[in-house]
Amino acid sequence: MNWTFDNYNCFFLLLLLPLLGGMIFYFMRWRGKKKNLFADEHFHAVLFMSKAKYQYVFIVLYFLGFIFLILAFADLITGREEVKTQHKISNVVLLLDVSNSMNAEDVQPSRLQKEKKIVLETLEKMKDERVGIVVFAGNAVSIMPLTTDYEAVKTYIQAMETSMIGQQGTDFLVALKEVSKMYKASSKSGRNVVLISDGEDNEGNDKAAASLAKAQGIKIIAVGIGSDQGAPVPDYMHGQLMGYKINPYGEPVISKRQTQALVEMSNSTGGVYIDGNADKVADQLVNTIEKLKSEIEEVRDSSSAKHAYQWFLGISMLLFFIIYLTNPKRDLNI
Repeated sequence: MNWTFDNYNCFFLLLLLPLLGGMIFYFMRWRGKKKNLFADEHFHAVLFMSKAKYQYVFIVLYFLGFIFLILAFADLITGREEVKTQHKISNVVLLLDVSNSMNAEDVQPSRLQKEKKIVLETLEKMKDERVGIVVFAGNAVSIMPLTTDYEAVKTYIQAMETSMIGQQGTDFLVALKEVSKMYKASSKSGRNVVLISDGEDNEGNDKAAASLAKAQGIKIIAVGIGSDQGAPVPDYMHGQLMGYKINPYGEPVISKRQTQALVEMSNSTGGVYIDGNADKVADQLVNTIEKLKSEIEEVRDSSSAKHAYQWFLGISMLLFFIIYLTNPKRDLNI
């Protein structure tokens, strides 16, 4: 029968027993010397209580009680067999573009609303993936850690606006750095990012962002939203349309989807590019996430394993109870 102790570190407590024995021996010698100093040995029988007949038995019982208590903490397990199981895991960070260009209406009703629709439909089809949210523009903010609470994720998605990030622009490198922080405490297996954007990187950091993702084992599933022809960028204030963005020459700013940047980022990290303007984008996303799941091996104890700590604990308690009953002074009586 296979057996092992679950907490081997507890056996270091056995090193305290020789120390305890030495302390008892020293105390007995010290007390004997004090008696001899107080009175001649002939008067000890009159002046002092006689020694208990079983004082050395008590010492043995104390030691055995502590030994069995330590064995109980060590937790003997019998019938243990390690069973290796294979299962797939997937973590998904939704990296969502909330720059002003996402207000463009070259897809209906707007790029931002299309982005929300894709995410909400994808969440409806997900099963057991852990999902987190990072929103970005010129800066990036993590607004939801990895979780399986899809309803909470939906609430954040529905409230998402381009005004969430004060520093406007689009910087993929800053965004991927924030994603890396979220994945810092998790395994390098199953690190996926769903990047939904129009692909415009005002800082030109798309290649640096892809290199960072690859170094961190992060696969980018890029979803491009917007038309190649582009559209003017609405300027909203408190939900009211104030006009359209213009350049320093007084001309309207035309925002176009930059597909190439998104394709290169996804391909260089082992991910996939998906056309966000197509039909059934959510189905494509879910299928891609499923394919990119990482298979890991987990070692668990078989269900036949039994813990025997209660037997050692019971013996220890019985020994201390015997000491309690047979030694009213509850000391060594020496």
